[in-house]
Amino acid sequence: MSEDRRKILEMLQQGKITVDEAEKLLAALSVPEAAEAGAGGSACKYLRVQVEPGPGSADQDRVNIRVPIRLIRAGLKWGAFIPKHAQSSINRALQEKGIEMDCCAITPKDIEELVGQLNDLTVEVDGKEKVRVYCE
Repeated sequence: MSEDRRKILEMLQQGKITVDEAEKLLAALSVPEAAEAGAGGSACKYLRVQVEPGPGSADQDRVNIRVPIRLIRAGLKWGAFIPKHAQSSINRALQEKGIEMDCCAITPKDIEELVGQLNDLTVEVDGKEKVRVYCE
């Protein structure tokens, strides 16, 4: 038995998490690495966000952020720890913003699909900045 599985079962035994939370965590651990990489064997390892100042920008600062996809996947596993009363509040707030989703039902496959749909997204902000979001 892996150390992660043992920790999850110990937390369940101590009453720190519910059976449902333990089940979600164990399911997240059982996702094979190949499946986490996406059905097509996606080579995407990082989500990149870059902000370039445009000619009309008074501020010439550049932003270059590289987030490991593995970190995003790991964050999904922690979603099981969001208390039930907070889950409904989060979902309600998302719905008020026009986002119809369950904050605790996001899977690694959903993340891969989202990242795959970015396809080098570029947004220009009032001609002052160019924001690029892509996978590398």
